[in-house]
Amino acid sequence: MSSSVNFRRIMDKYDAAELARNNEDKHDYFVDVADARYIVRRAFRIVEEQAKAGGIDPLAHQALIQIYGSKTMELPVNHVADRLDISPAFASSVVKSLVKLGYVTRRRDDKDQRVTFVSATETGIKLLIDIDKSVRFHVDYFTRQLNLSERENALSIMLFYVGLPSKGDEHAVMAATSGDR
Repeated sequence: MSSSVNFRRIMDKYDAAELARNNEDKHDYFVDVADARYIVRRAFRIVEEQAKAGGIDPLAHQALIQIYGSKTMELPVNHVADRLDISPAFASSVVKSLVKLGYVTRRRDDKDQRVTFVSATETGIKLLIDIDKSVRFHVDYFTRQLNLSERENALSIMLFYVGLPSKGDEHAVMAATSGDR
């Protein structure tokens, strides 16, 4: 048996999970969901713990990731709110705390003075990199404890979460698997 994750096996598990999801007995589907949620929750907890150890609130850390990780390396505050799934007022408060800590700067949009853009400072970027190094160490340790089946089960469920179409919808499957990368 191979110890490497195999995309064909993941797709087979995805198809089997979808069948189980639509059957009366959904146990096989929930086995995969349990593995996926366990892995995601543990990984998120590791990230949150390392953010706290780095001296930043976990939500502020997530905001900084969204800001620096955007294609333009800046986001309007309302997009920060959308990306964090929080209210614009709360996002504004998070951004203010990041500004106060020196991790981001704000600027008004040239075309619309009502819009405020936020970008990461060098200090903020350095913090992200330092936290990421620590996260990587702890996540690597955690994931080495997972067996191949747990990994593949979780990946198959993640395909549901990102909206991969069902096997029966051949046109949508082709569009989803041949799109831009």
